[in-house]
Amino acid sequence: MEHNQDLPQALSVPKLADALADLLKQPADAPGMSPNAYRLAFADPEFLLRRETRGMRLQLEMLKPDLNQREQGVDQTVVVFGSARFPSPETAQTSMQAAQASGNPAAIKLAERHLRNARYYDQARLFARLVAEYSEGMHAKDKLHICTGGGPGIMEAANRGAHELGAPTVGLNIALPHEQSANPYVTPALSFKFHYFALRKMHFMMRAKALVAFPGGFGTLDELFEVMTLVQTRKSQPVPIVLFGSEYWDRLLNMEVMVEEGVISPEDMDLFHLVDTPDAAWEVIRRFYAL
Repeated sequence: MEHNQDLPQALSVPKLADALADLLKQPADAPGMSPNAYRLAFADPEFLLRRETRGMRLQLEMLKPDLNQREQGVDQTVVVFGSARFPSPETAQTSMQAAQASGNPAAIKLAERHLRNARYYDQARLFARLVAEYSEGMHAKDKLHICTGGGPGIMEAANRGAHELGAPTVGLNIALPHEQSANPYVTPALSFKFHYFALRKMHFMMRAKALVAFPGGFGTLDELFEVMTLVQTRKSQPVPIVLFGSEYWDRLLNMEVMVEEGVISPEDMDLFHLVDTPDAAWEVIRRFYAL
């Protein structure tokens, strides 16, 4: 069949956007028409939030961050996981001063824990600086961008470290019942908000060249074991998986038990590396890729 040369060319993206904007300005209803029925489908929030349109929402949540990152030249990331509850050393010190002034033993005990864990904030920040330093002056396709969950704590620290060297950083935030806003060190054009945890985790892996897990809670463990399972089952390409803070991880996880009970293979222990310094974490990644 011959192509019809008289068919009009497709609208360019800017013209299409203008056309859609004009449509959205038009009244949603008309005399004798039901607003719910007459409203344009893509301009109808009630329709888009129906259970039956979940597949469309999943696809949109998949596409939007992907297209935006492509446009911003983000091809490769180093993903940093970790607790949202670990404060910066400055914040921890302020909390300690307030607790001591109050004389409240419970407040002092909490402040001491914050001070103890604030070291991880500093180390995540320093690690991100190493990644940013490596990428300085490189062609966009070869750069490694720091990517986090976009929230406070360890996530903020990693975004902050790269931001301090002028490097763009990615934040994949999640809508939660207790509102979590993006930390101020995420590049605004690379700050995304998700509804679905599954899509968010998929985006963590899509561009990841390495994953570094600092001490954290359920969310950190969920993300860590998802990645380890994907690599173990070869659903994902092998990447360096770094567990930062051996004191924490050795107390929390006894992987040897799984080997002893035969639920994982001995070689699965090679899927991850325990480290205690930012330099050691970066060295694992450098060795893996022979950078």
